[in-house]
Amino acid sequence: MTPDIKSFCESSGADLVGIAKLEPFKQGWIVLPDNLLDPYTHAISLALHLDDNIINSITDSPTSEYAQQYKKLNMMLDDITSKLVELIVSKGYKAKAIPASHIIDETNLLGNISHKAVARMAGIGWQGKSLLIVNPKYGPRIRLATVLTDMPLIADKPIKNRCGKCTKCTEACPASAIKNVNTETHYKSRQEAVDIDKCYRRLCQFKADPKIGATICGVCIKVCPFGKPKNVKKDAHSKTETTKN
Repeated sequence: MTPDIKSFCESSGADLVGIAKLEPFKQGWIVLPDNLLDPYTHAISLALHLDDNIINSITDSPTSEYAQQYKKLNMMLDDITSKLVELIVSKGYKAKAIPASHIIDETNLLGNISHKAVARMAGIGWQGKSLLIVNPKYGPRIRLATVLTDMPLIADKPIKNRCGKCTKCTEACPASAIKNVNTETHYKSRQEAVDIDKCYRRLCQFKADPKIGATICGVCIKVCPFGKPKNVKKDAHSKTETTKN
Protein backbone atom coordinates (compact mmCIF):
# COMPACT_ATOMS: atom_id res chain seq x y z
CA MET A 1 0.00 0.00 0.00
CA THR A 2 2.94 2.34 0.55
CA PRO A 3 3.61 3.07 -3.16
CA ASP A 4 -0.11 3.65 -3.72
CA ILE A 5 -0.34 6.10 -0.82
CA LYS A 6 2.69 8.06 -2.02
CA SER A 7 1.41 8.07 -5.59
CA PHE A 8 -1.96 9.37 -4.41
CA CYS A 9 -0.31 12.21 -2.46
CA GLU A 10 1.82 13.19 -5.43
CA SER A 11 -1.10 13.07 -7.86
CA SER A 12 -3.04 15.26 -5.41
CA GLY A 13 -0.32 17.89 -5.61
CA ALA A 14 2.30 17.07 -2.96
CA ASP A 15 5.89 17.74 -4.01
CA LEU A 16 7.37 15.50 -1.31
CA VAL A 17 5.98 12.54 0.63
CA GLY A 18 7.62 10.53 3.40
CA ILE A 19 6.52 8.04 6.04
CA ALA A 20 7.66 7.80 9.65
CA LYS A 21 7.03 5.29 12.42
CA LEU A 22 5.25 6.85 15.38
CA GLU A 23 6.80 4.64 18.06
CA PRO A 24 9.65 7.10 18.79
CA PHE A 25 7.10 9.89 19.26
CA LYS A 26 5.32 7.84 21.92
CA GLN A 27 8.43 7.90 24.10
CA GLY A 28 8.70 11.35 25.61
CA TRP A 29 7.94 13.60 22.63
CA ILE A 30 5.51 16.46 23.19
CA VAL A 31 2.15 15.77 21.56
CA LEU A 32 -1.17 17.43 22.28
CA PRO A 33 -3.29 15.91 23.65
CA ASP A 34 -1.10 13.32 25.38
CA ASN A 35 -3.08 10.39 23.94
CA LEU A 36 -3.14 11.75 20.38
CA LEU A 37 -0.97 8.99 18.94
CA ASP A 38 -2.52 6.03 20.77
CA PRO A 39 -4.66 4.77 17.82
CA TYR A 40 -1.92 5.23 15.22
CA THR A 41 1.33 3.56 14.15
CA HIS A 42 2.61 5.74 11.30
CA ALA A 43 2.69 9.35 10.14
CA ILE A 44 2.67 10.52 6.54
CA SER A 45 4.59 13.75 5.98
CA LEU A 46 3.69 15.90 2.98
CA ALA A 47 5.42 19.00 1.64
CA LEU A 48 4.73 21.69 -0.94
CA HIS A 49 7.48 23.75 -2.54
CA LEU A 50 7.35 27.51 -1.97
CA ASP A 51 7.60 29.74 -5.04
CA ASP A 52 11.27 30.59 -5.62
CA ASN A 53 10.53 34.04 -7.04
CA ILE A 54 8.56 34.95 -3.93
CA ILE A 55 11.22 33.64 -1.55
CA ASN A 56 13.99 35.38 -3.50
CA SER A 57 12.17 38.72 -3.14
CA ILE A 58 12.45 38.62 0.66
CA THR A 59 15.07 41.01 2.08
CA ASP A 60 15.20 41.45 5.87
CA SER A 61 11.46 40.97 6.37
CA PRO A 62 8.57 39.04 4.81
CA THR A 63 6.63 40.38 1.86
CA SER A 64 2.87 40.46 1.30
CA GLU A 65 3.38 38.00 -1.57
CA TYR A 66 5.08 35.55 0.78
CA ALA A 67 2.28 35.95 3.33
CA GLN A 68 -0.29 35.21 0.64
CA GLN A 69 1.52 32.12 -0.56
CA TYR A 70 2.13 30.92 2.99
CA LYS A 71 -1.63 30.92 3.55
CA LYS A 72 -2.35 29.47 0.10
CA LEU A 73 -0.02 26.51 0.53
CA ASN A 74 -1.37 25.80 4.01
CA MET A 75 -4.85 25.57 2.49
CA MET A 76 -3.57 23.34 -0.31
CA LEU A 77 -1.87 21.03 2.19
CA ASP A 78 -5.02 20.81 4.30
CA ASP A 79 -6.99 19.91 1.18
CA ILE A 80 -4.52 17.14 0.25
CA THR A 81 -4.47 15.70 3.78
CA SER A 82 -8.28 15.74 3.91
CA LYS A 83 -8.44 13.71 0.70
CA LEU A 84 -5.77 11.35 1.99
CA VAL A 85 -7.71 10.72 5.19
CA GLU A 86 -10.80 9.91 3.14
CA LEU A 87 -8.82 7.42 1.06
CA ILE A 88 -7.28 5.68 4.07
CA VAL A 89 -10.60 5.45 5.91
CA SER A 90 -12.25 4.03 2.79
CA LYS A 91 -9.74 1.18 2.96
CA GLY A 92 -10.74 0.34 6.53
CA TYR A 93 -7.99 2.09 8.49
CA LYS A 94 -7.93 5.01 10.92
CA ALA A 95 -6.49 8.37 9.88
CA LYS A 96 -6.30 11.91 11.24
CA ALA A 97 -5.03 15.03 9.47
CA ILE A 98 -2.89 17.51 11.41
CA PRO A 99 -3.40 20.99 9.89
CA ALA A 100 -0.46 22.64 8.16
CA SER A 101 -0.24 25.56 10.57
CA HIS A 102 -2.30 25.31 13.73
CA ILE A 103 -1.18 26.29 17.24
CA ILE A 104 -2.77 24.39 20.15
CA ASP A 105 -0.61 25.74 22.98
CA GLU A 106 -0.28 29.51 22.49
CA THR A 107 2.05 29.91 25.48
CA ASN A 108 4.65 27.44 24.24
CA LEU A 109 3.82 27.78 20.53
CA LEU A 110 3.05 24.11 20.03
CA GLY A 111 0.76 22.25 17.64
CA ASN A 112 -0.66 18.73 17.99
CA ILE A 113 2.67 17.30 16.87
CA SER A 114 5.75 18.84 15.28
CA HIS A 115 5.47 18.65 11.48
CA LYS A 116 9.22 19.22 11.33
CA ALA A 117 9.98 16.32 13.67
CA VAL A 118 7.77 14.01 11.62
CA ALA A 119 9.28 15.22 8.35
CA ARG A 120 12.80 14.56 9.63
CA MET A 121 11.93 11.02 10.68
CA ALA A 122 10.15 10.51 7.35
CA GLY A 123 13.28 11.40 5.37
CA ILE A 124 11.91 14.65 3.93
CA GLY A 125 15.03 16.49 5.10
CA TRP A 126 17.33 17.17 8.03
CA GLN A 127 16.79 19.69 10.82
CA GLY A 128 18.82 22.79 10.05
CA LYS A 129 20.32 25.33 12.43
CA SER A 130 17.19 27.44 11.96
CA LEU A 131 15.09 24.46 13.17
CA LEU A 132 13.56 24.27 9.70
CA ILE A 133 13.56 21.06 7.69
CA VAL A 134 16.09 21.29 4.88
CA ASN A 135 15.34 19.11 1.87
CA PRO A 136 18.27 18.27 -0.46
CA LYS A 137 16.33 19.55 -3.51
CA TYR A 138 14.16 22.36 -2.17
CA GLY A 139 16.11 23.33 0.94
CA PRO A 140 13.83 24.89 3.60
CA ARG A 141 11.56 26.29 0.86
CA ILE A 142 8.70 23.98 1.81
CA ARG A 143 5.49 23.91 3.83
CA LEU A 144 4.57 20.77 5.77
CA ALA A 145 1.51 18.85 6.93
CA THR A 146 0.97 15.45 8.56
CA VAL A 147 -1.51 12.59 8.50
CA LEU A 148 -1.58 10.01 11.32
CA THR A 149 -2.74 6.48 10.50
CA ASP A 150 -2.73 2.86 11.61
CA MET A 151 -2.26 1.68 8.02
CA PRO A 152 0.74 -0.71 7.92
CA LEU A 153 3.15 1.30 5.78
CA ILE A 154 6.87 1.04 5.07
CA ALA A 155 8.71 3.83 6.87
CA ASP A 156 11.41 5.94 5.27
CA LYS A 157 14.68 6.74 7.04
CA PRO A 158 16.09 10.08 8.23
CA ILE A 159 18.80 11.57 6.03
CA LYS A 160 22.19 12.94 7.03
CA ASN A 161 22.52 16.54 8.20
CA ARG A 162 24.45 18.58 5.64
CA CYS A 163 24.51 22.04 7.26
CA GLY A 164 28.18 21.66 8.26
CA LYS A 165 29.95 24.94 8.99
CA CYS A 166 27.48 27.11 7.04
CA THR A 167 26.41 30.22 8.97
CA LYS A 168 24.09 31.86 6.41
CA CYS A 169 20.88 31.62 8.45
CA THR A 170 22.63 32.64 11.67
CA GLU A 171 24.10 35.77 10.07
CA ALA A 172 20.89 36.78 8.28
CA CYS A 173 18.38 36.28 11.11
CA PRO A 174 16.73 39.70 11.71
CA ALA A 175 16.11 38.78 15.35
CA SER A 176 19.66 37.43 15.96
CA ALA A 177 17.88 34.37 17.32
CA ILE A 178 19.71 31.52 15.54
CA LYS A 179 22.62 30.28 17.67
CA ASN A 180 24.68 28.49 14.96
CA VAL A 181 24.49 25.17 16.80
CA ASN A 182 24.57 22.07 14.61
CA THR A 183 23.17 18.61 15.30
CA GLU A 184 23.64 15.21 13.72
CA THR A 185 20.03 14.19 14.33
CA HIS A 186 17.76 16.60 16.21
CA TYR A 187 17.95 19.15 19.01
CA LYS A 188 17.00 18.16 22.56
CA SER A 189 14.92 21.32 22.70
CA ARG A 190 14.15 24.18 20.33
CA GLN A 191 15.95 26.57 22.66
CA GLU A 192 19.21 24.71 22.03
CA ALA A 193 19.28 26.01 18.46
CA VAL A 194 17.13 29.16 18.48
CA ASP A 195 16.21 31.81 21.03
CA ILE A 196 12.49 31.22 20.65
CA ASP A 197 11.49 34.38 22.52
CA LYS A 198 13.59 36.61 20.25
CA CYS A 199 12.27 34.86 17.17
CA TYR A 200 8.64 35.04 18.26
CA ARG A 201 8.83 38.72 19.20
CA ARG A 202 10.08 39.57 15.72
CA LEU A 203 7.41 37.36 14.13
CA CYS A 204 4.74 39.22 16.09
CA GLN A 205 6.12 42.51 14.79
CA PHE A 206 5.82 41.22 11.24
CA LYS A 207 2.30 39.90 11.90
CA ALA A 208 1.21 43.34 13.11
CA ASP A 209 1.80 44.69 9.61
CA PRO A 210 -1.63 44.66 7.88
CA LYS A 211 0.10 43.54 4.66
CA ILE A 212 1.45 40.42 6.40
CA GLY A 213 -1.04 39.29 9.04
CA ALA A 214 0.81 36.06 9.83
CA THR A 215 3.61 35.02 12.18
CA ILE A 216 6.15 34.56 9.40
CA CYS A 217 9.60 35.84 8.46
CA GLY A 218 11.23 33.85 5.64
CA VAL A 219 14.73 35.36 5.84
CA CYS A 220 16.45 32.13 6.91
CA ILE A 221 14.51 30.30 4.19
CA LYS A 222 15.79 32.65 1.51
CA VAL A 223 19.49 32.62 2.47
CA CYS A 224 19.90 28.85 2.87
CA PRO A 225 22.20 27.57 0.08
CA PHE A 226 20.06 24.47 -0.30
CA GLY A 227 17.08 24.93 -2.59
CA LYS A 228 18.30 28.08 -4.30
CA PRO A 229 17.33 27.76 -7.98
CA LYS A 230 20.22 27.60 -10.45
CA ASN A 231 18.28 27.38 -13.70
CA VAL A 232 15.21 28.99 -15.21
CA LYS A 233 12.19 26.84 -14.52
CA LYS A 234 8.48 27.09 -13.82
CA ASP A 235 7.19 26.74 -10.29
CA ALA A 236 4.51 24.09 -9.89
CA HIS A 237 2.20 26.26 -7.80
CA SER A 238 2.50 29.69 -9.38
CA LYS A 239 3.38 28.86 -13.00
CA THR A 240 5.87 31.73 -12.90
CA GLU A 241 9.41 31.53 -14.14
CA THR A 242 12.36 31.37 -11.81
CA THR A 243 15.64 32.96 -12.90
CA LYS A 244 19.22 32.36 -11.96
CA ASN A 245 20.40 33.98 -8.73
